Amino acid sequence: MRTSIATVCLSGTLEEKLQAAATAGFDGVEIFEQDLIVSPNSPEATASLAAELGLSLDLYQPFRDFEGVDEKQFAANLARAEAKFQLMKRMGMTTILLCSNVATATIDDDEVMVDQLRRLGDLAERYGINVAYEALAWGRFVSEYDRAWDLVKAVDHPRIGTCLDSFHILSRGTDLSRIAEIPGEKIFFLQLADAPALSMDVLSWSRHHRVFPGEGSWDLTDFLARVAGTGYSGPVSLEVFNDSFRQADTQRTAVDGLRSLRWLEANVSAAREGNASSARTGRDRVRLDLQPLPQVAQPRGIDYVELNTDDLGALTRQIHQLGFRFVGFHRTKPHVQLWRRGQARIVVTEPTGPENAPIETSDKSTVAFAVSTPDADSTASETYLRGIGFAVADADAAMERALLLSTTEVPREQAHDEKVLRGVFAPDGSEVFFGDGDGEDPQWTDEFGTVPDDRQSAIDHINLAQPAHHYDEAVLFYTSLLALTALPSQDVPSPSGLVRSQVMSSADGAVRMPLNVSPDHSPNALSRGAGSSAATYPEHVAIACDDIFTAATTAVARGLKFLAVPQNYYEDLAARFDLAPELLDRLREHNILYDRDDRGEFLHFYTSTIGSVFFEMVERRTGYRGFGAPNAPVRLAAQHRRNTES
Repeated sequence: MRTSIATVCLSGTLEEKLQAAATAGFDGVEIFEQDLIVSPNSPEATASLAAELGLSLDLYQPFRDFEGVDEKQFAANLARAEAKFQLMKRMGMTTILLCSNVATATIDDDEVMVDQLRRLGDLAERYGINVAYEALAWGRFVSEYDRAWDLVKAVDHPRIGTCLDSFHILSRGTDLSRIAEIPGEKIFFLQLADAPALSMDVLSWSRHHRVFPGEGSWDLTDFLARVAGTGYSGPVSLEVFNDSFRQADTQRTAVDGLRSLRWLEANVSAAREGNASSARTGRDRVRLDLQPLPQVAQPRGIDYVELNTDDLGALTRQIHQLGFRFVGFHRTKPHVQLWRRGQARIVVTEPTGPENAPIETSDKSTVAFAVSTPDADSTASETYLRGIGFAVADADAAMERALLLSTTEVPREQAHDEKVLRGVFAPDGSEVFFGDGDGEDPQWTDEFGTVPDDRQSAIDHINLAQPAHHYDEAVLFYTSLLALTALPSQDVPSPSGLVRSQVMSSADGAVRMPLNVSPDHSPNALSRGAGSSAATYPEHVAIACDDIFTAATTAVARGLKFLAVPQNYYEDLAARFDLAPELLDRLREHNILYDRDDRGEFLHFYTSTIGSVFFEMVERRTGYRGFGAPNAPVRLAAQHRRNTES
């Protein structure tokens, strides 16, 4: 499948956009007229640069407000079109996008519009130009793709075809059945964009909130499959207007765009394989070369979480207070250690260097506490969530799929007799590793030693913070690589503004990852690594237990100071739920929060924050599937107070 991207999707100069598109791996680009107008380079120089980069110039766009006008205005429009055709000839371009008239149309008459489009086709014939006529969703008289097609069909000119744009079609909820009537050769261009489900005027929706396929709420797999079924064989292009994209890093946005197309292409390919009967009956005229990706099932669970820290004493003390047992140091990497609580595994990594060398003692349970700091929120600490290991059915297939989706492999040193683990970088800079496993002890744990632990405990969920301008990229990353499902997003109030939260989940709930972004994040900062402002991106690991009060009692006995919950919360809790006074007292005593839905109950408490990491202990009773969302404002406010008081 030939891929293309409109330069309007990307930030930067036209030259930077072309370079980014080529580096990402696109086959071609749409030249957005404004990008060319403001460029100091000539049209010929731009075409030459594209050729050097291996990019085809697939579409010149947009040409606006042409049809449905009186003869005087039409003559001026025709002259304007000829100037653009001449420009395109200088660049070696052969297709122009004609948008349905929005501003100047005064005649809503099919015969008039057909005649004017036919005369445009005659002019285009002289220059060897194809005109792709597109119905804008807010067009004055032509706003639906099927009416645009009816006009093109009536024009019956070899140089006049249509352009199908998923945004303009899906935003209006138009019936898609008539796409099948359009011969593939009369679809001169195809533009794709996804979008979140919003209730607003369609023009503002289009201009500010489009996203790449897989990052919104529409079924673009079905849409592309319908277009492919017509026999269309041209470029599949992205046209996305998004304020965040146009402020974000040019190169990574281009990579994100190509990933979205490769993921969508594979989805359509898989759908066709599952619908082989239509191909056998000859109804399917697909000419797109749809390439599949290695199929992956949703992860079976979380193997481990890796935390990097320069405050080993504070972090490992808190882990110990939560009931984790120290397993040991890695046999060849003495700066790496493993802790476990049942099936919950935390790998702790120190920065390497002589000043961070571990202190050997004979007592494994205390070796990790050789470095000590006060038990309080430590915002100066460079402690952050470095990576997540996922248990998957086929690690090799998962890794191959990830690399085909334009990810970057994490470099990792290992001895010849160690378990081979491979992973890639996520958009936020964290590491995602794939391991063969089913929730039992994976092979790599033998490299740390053996500590039996059959407690009913596991990693319940991981809450990840995302840079604001790459939030949608993260959603697509976990959807396309791990087949996780994005649940509806919600906004949570905090002292610093609304926090947007969206859960990525497997169908069985074995993997649950809320992705959060708050309004005060800088556009492109990452929350990983030394020197980053990691403390401004609080993330947490939630540990499941079968008795929250026993876990809390153990934690208190070991010196853990919970994140304080105000008395007002418990008074409100008593008003909202009919709780026994004894239960309410126990909750208050241990700073435990409570939630309930029609499936069950949720009890949880939080630790203080070290660097950008804190922990949550949770107990799910019966069928509760949420995350205690009503309690999130309480936690955010308590953390805000703790940070401002420290």
